[in-house]
Amino acid sequence: MVSLSFILCCVLVSSCAYATIVSHDGRAITIDGHRRVLLSGSIHYPRSTTEMWPDLIKKGKEGSLDAIETYVFWNAHEPTRRQYDFSGNLDLIRFLKTIQNEGMYGVLRIGPYVCAEWNYGGFPVWLHNMPGMEFRTTNTAFMNEMQNFTTMIVEMVKKEKLFASQGGPIILAQIENEYGNVIGSYGEAGKAYIQWCANMANSLDVGVPWIMCQQDDAPQPMLNTCNGYYCDNFSPNNPNTPKMWTENWTGWYKNWGGKDPHRTTEDVAFAVARFFQKEGTFQNYYMYHGGTNFDRTAGGPYITTTYDYDAPLDEFGNLNQPKYGHLKQLHDVLHAMEKTLTYGNISTVDFGNLVTATVYQTEEGSSCFIGNVNETSDAKINFQGTSYDVPAWSVSILPDCKTETYNTAKINTQTSVMVKKANEAENEPSTLKWSWRPENIDSVLLKGKGESTMRQLFDQKVVSNDESDYLWYMTTVNLKEQDPVLGKNMSLRINSTAHVLHAFVNGQHIGNYRVENGKFHYVFEQDAKFNPGANVITLLSITVGLPNYGAFFENFSAGITGPVFIIGRNGDETIVKDLSTHKWSYKTGLSGFENQLFSSESPSTWSAPLGSEPVVVDLLGLGKGTAWINGNNIGRYWPAFLSDIDGCSAEYHVPRSFLNSEGDNTLVLFEEIGGNPSLVNFQTIGVGSVCANVYEKNVLELSCNGKPISAIKFASFGNPGGDCGSFEKGTCEASNNAAAILTQECVGKEKCSIDVSEDKFGAAECGALAKRLAVEAIC
Repeated sequence: MVSLSFILCCVLVSSCAYATIVSHDGRAITIDGHRRVLLSGSIHYPRSTTEMWPDLIKKGKEGSLDAIETYVFWNAHEPTRRQYDFSGNLDLIRFLKTIQNEGMYGVLRIGPYVCAEWNYGGFPVWLHNMPGMEFRTTNTAFMNEMQNFTTMIVEMVKKEKLFASQGGPIILAQIENEYGNVIGSYGEAGKAYIQWCANMANSLDVGVPWIMCQQDDAPQPMLNTCNGYYCDNFSPNNPNTPKMWTENWTGWYKNWGGKDPHRTTEDVAFAVARFFQKEGTFQNYYMYHGGTNFDRTAGGPYITTTYDYDAPLDEFGNLNQPKYGHLKQLHDVLHAMEKTLTYGNISTVDFGNLVTATVYQTEEGSSCFIGNVNETSDAKINFQGTSYDVPAWSVSILPDCKTETYNTAKINTQTSVMVKKANEAENEPSTLKWSWRPENIDSVLLKGKGESTMRQLFDQKVVSNDESDYLWYMTTVNLKEQDPVLGKNMSLRINSTAHVLHAFVNGQHIGNYRVENGKFHYVFEQDAKFNPGANVITLLSITVGLPNYGAFFENFSAGITGPVFIIGRNGDETIVKDLSTHKWSYKTGLSGFENQLFSSESPSTWSAPLGSEPVVVDLLGLGKGTAWINGNNIGRYWPAFLSDIDGCSAEYHVPRSFLNSEGDNTLVLFEEIGGNPSLVNFQTIGVGSVCANVYEKNVLELSCNGKPISAIKFASFGNPGGDCGSFEKGTCEASNNAAAILTQECVGKEKCSIDVSEDKFGAAECGALAKRLAVEAIC
């Protein structure tokens, strides 16, 4: 008994000894007694596949991140009340353990409202359909469901000992999300609700701090944090709270019909450096890898399948250079200054015209930032006896307060030019063979029979419970020959909030409508022929992602909420017949989905592209619909909406885990509005060439992402001009042949490092001009 008791005691002591203690003291987050400057990146597990997770997280670590941040998606995990799904790429625990295996920290944003441009903001639609339900306020039904889900997630994570207090990777947890942006709409109930959220989260005893983003009145001990493009001027609502930034937007999401968003590398780096110049502690990129909105997960309405977000890792997991490399260099500098930043006394020197220097001073040394917030004017200043040139809208970092080692506007990393290549496993990929099967809609068009019948027009969410994008509304109207509405000039008028609408009368398609310019509440009217006797009106309502943001967004209607009229015109007289309280039949979905035609074998088979580079399917020439690869839903497609937008592509991500590496693969398309699949083909995406324009006294690293560098197309050390793909020699040039040096050092290698200096390339008489090395290499 004594021996057994001793063993148990050792186990308990050992468990406690290895627990990670996370705390904060107003200046920094402290982990196991060490103050930390923490850099994090958002990667959402459902927007990638389990096979991608280790590579994405490893690249995050190689990019000098400390942590990975993710939301938790309620509607994905509880699609039906009390029926849960944590399989496949919804395996949250596996994702967190992958973070742990890479030796990184985790930030778990439970929410469970997430926004995230995710369908319905992450709320399950069954929640909306519960009696007496109101979201995100002091509503008993909502609070019970929210607490149930949040508690379940916490208990799952605790069971696997994944909170830092248990020795796991999770150092922060979040409750609610950006509620401060909408709290005013909820009045006193909103204030009471946010207090309830804090109390509920605290009661779960996770042993790590809880955060609330965009919540200026976050109740203690919640830590309020900032989201946005710039958070340098953010101040926590408590002086004992660290200055934290949960979402630094690296780009933006894309809408159907919109151009590809882009945020410059220099601006992202400026925002980060400025944040840490002004006492920042924790900064997270939203997104670090955006990924793909597979299946029906994209919110909106009208948010695309791609969620690339112009992130440091692109949609396919490739390094988005120079953004990835330039930020990695910044992270390395900040980490090198960590002790000074978290312990140093702070002083500021104001040079005027929006230029300031910030000094972090300890007994061991000092580190400095020089920030120029002027958007147009470069600055030349004298600081501590040394002259510095600071470009407009940039921050220079001097780890020893003497030597500038990094400036946010001076990019010294490569730019990767991505190219698409044809499927090398197919001699003639354009010869895909197709079979066709029409959607069987005769029963709904001619008989108007559905699954349920009511004398009311309902919001699509209420009827379909978000089980499908498609809902049929059907009614039969009996018109007597003497009915005054009958005549030669008749029309059907529909007040609708359907994102896309198709209207049929007596089996004839009379017209369709798609929403543009965000006007989701509209009146559709089209001429129609009605006959004496029975007339069947069939309306197909289509949603393209449910709203995910705003106060009371759950009440934004989708579908055909009416009224619906038959309009008759006889001379100057207009007769209106209101059909809104007619007997309406409803049918959710389409027969092809119900019969799972997407999982059947089809002649449209092809071989997987060779190699390991990411795969895309080009759906140019198609209209609107859904695509499946070997039964895996890769999401909605809508090239027809993109065709008029310059620079927009029709390529859709196909994870290699969806493909059969040996044998045939099957592509199934559901096409709503008609298109020509003859142009459909599969391609791979990889680095075609790399460019760099690097300042002297830096080390240039060139990489073709696993492929050998095959040639040096251009190289010049001096003051070269032009851009990637069109470099040209400047007015001064080094004495040594830069192209020959790079050819010898780099060609045939997957990566190479070059010291950019006159010692390497020879003297260049450029006067006061900053010398640079411009390179273009072919992969």
